[in-house]
Amino acid sequence: MTVSEYNKCVDNFSDGVYRFILHNIRDRDEAKDIVQDTFEKFWITHANVNFEKAKSYIFTTAYRTMVDKIRKAKKSAKMEDYHLETLTTERQYSDIKQVLNEALTKLPEIQKSVIMLRDYEGYSYQEIGEITNLNESQVKVYIYRARTFLKEYIGSVENII
Repeated sequence: MTVSEYNKCVDNFSDGVYRFILHNIRDRDEAKDIVQDTFEKFWITHANVNFEKAKSYIFTTAYRTMVDKIRKAKKSAKMEDYHLETLTTERQYSDIKQVLNEALTKLPEIQKSVIMLRDYEGYSYQEIGEITNLNESQVKVYIYRARTFLKEYIGSVENII
């Protein structure tokens, strides 16, 4: 297919493809994107497409592009699709920072120190080991135990409400 034949196809079929896609998805902007993607794909392969079969090729490509976009959209839900009032709760929770600070006071001193150095100050395991005179694997164990305790403590509804 030549460039002039490609241009004829764009002129002759772009409105029809747009109406076809718009009728199926009912979103003008998305329909325009699909038509544009279709003609881009058509341009990439225009040398291999017979001019007499171009209409069929264009509509088939448009349909498949539309299906791909629909499938992709189903995988990623838009935030406006969710009703925010259903995501809120009526319960009044206490300040999570207060609960976290209370949980930290319940930790053994060494676990509290390493968790504070790692999560609040941002030191590496090696640096924490040098500061606390522990080896790196001991630091990792203490941090793991502290995080597990904090997770269980904060996860307990009685401590938050």
